[in-house]
Amino acid sequence: MPTKLRKPPIDPVRWRPPPVDALPDPPARPVTIVPVGGMGPEDVVVDAEGQLWTGLVDGRIVRISPDDGEYSVVADTGGRPLGLHVARDGRVLICDCDRGLLALDPSSGVLSTLATSVDGRPLGFCSNVTETADGTIYFTESTSADFGFENFLGPFLEARGRGGLFRLDADGTVTTLVSGLYFTNGVTVTADGSALVFAETMGRRLSKYWLTGPLAGTVTPLAVHLPGMPDNISTGSDGRIWTAMVTPVNTAAESLMPRAPWLRKLVWRLPARLHPKIAPEIWVIGFDPDSGSAVGGIRTTHPDFGAVTGVVESGGRLWMSTIEFPALAYYEL
Repeated sequence: MPTKLRKPPIDPVRWRPPPVDALPDPPARPVTIVPVGGMGPEDVVVDAEGQLWTGLVDGRIVRISPDDGEYSVVADTGGRPLGLHVARDGRVLICDCDRGLLALDPSSGVLSTLATSVDGRPLGFCSNVTETADGTIYFTESTSADFGFENFLGPFLEARGRGGLFRLDADGTVTTLVSGLYFTNGVTVTADGSALVFAETMGRRLSKYWLTGPLAGTVTPLAVHLPGMPDNISTGSDGRIWTAMVTPVNTAAESLMPRAPWLRKLVWRLPARLHPKIAPEIWVIGFDPDSGSAVGGIRTTHPDFGAVTGVVESGGRLWMSTIEFPALAYYEL
């Protein structure tokens, strides 16, 4: 019989979660569901021709036509692709949770490896990636500990700030820009190129890492105390920061964080069916890139879609991805 894979142990610490501040709920809008031929299209991005790209739980990288929904498999990472970004040269940059930071040539389907280590250790939970106008690549790592995608609850139960934001230079050097983050996830460049915005899913906040000006090299808050967990993010046509809210805050689960760590070790030992669950609603918020105010979005439910993990604006539509369903979805802006 095959050997059953064991979950990695966790080493939780006491942690006080941030407060929960209410946000105005965006309107419920009708959505269109677009199947992609496999489960868990975690992120969605668009290329220069308007074609959509996503990565599935089985490792396949899929290109989708926004007009008729036809899709084709372009490559297979052999791991678990998460955040994506279409680079200026047309390559599709891929954060793979198992394999590190990759690049895909869309014409040939050939994959190349860009980074597998950080500061002399293996790159852990590679989460999302973006590129600035000068071709510099930036990416996030949700946790440096040994947790695969199937065990993403582990870092949350640990409540340790093991995430980071990194820069990849043209010579392959990886530089740590910010460490000690709480499950770092989406990252995008502001429309004016002055800063990166990055999301901490567990920290429930968006922050700016400044690239230019007097604050260059520092971090300032943009939107904090969010009532849900931000995932992948993107910059809209008007500069707003589109943010996928994968699930509302689970106050019962967060109430365990300041308490004795052994309680979370007990939860981790429970069967997966008894673990805290993601509420599969459709929730996206647009944030003003300067004030952090909520400036649009969607919040609704659909039987065939929810738990939004990625979002991109294209062709007058807001496209959304998810880890819970075998489809993308969109609504007309």
